[in-house]
Amino acid sequence: MGATKEIPRSSRVEVEVPAPVAAVWQVVVDVTRTGEWSHECRRVAWLDGATSASYGARFRGGNRWSVFRWSRTSEITELEPEHVIAWRTIASRRFPDSTAWRFVLTPTPGGTRITQTYELVSSPAWWEWLMARMVPPHRDRRAALEADLRRIGEVAARSA
Repeated sequence: MGATKEIPRSSRVEVEVPAPVAAVWQVVVDVTRTGEWSHECRRVAWLDGATSASYGARFRGGNRWSVFRWSRTSEITELEPEHVIAWRTIASRRFPDSTAWRFVLTPTPGGTRITQTYELVSSPAWWEWLMARMVPPHRDRRAALEADLRRIGEVAARSA
């Protein structure tokens, strides 16, 4: 997939980390902490008076890759405490695509299995073509996303 000039429409990565589910959940559910572990998202702020994750709550994430900087608004679409959090980016005039992101936490004897998936829900073909060329790392994000999950585990283990 790395040599292709296309953006995958979906992906799934999972990593087992040596931290308890409760500690991992505290890192993942507080989206304002995303900058502590993400390879791309640097900061997140709640919108519309929200102060924590709840169904329908919106937040804006500021991202950076190379010289490019951008921000996206997202909305929480699923929330099951200590198990699942999911959101989707909201399409806009500037960013006409929408991607659904989902984290699932599963207890394991050694800690927590974190499974992260994304699915490109909607996107004009021209946008996908452009993004595949402007942001080449998005052609295969698996290694970067796995590294993010390992960093979530590290952050959670320090706070456990």
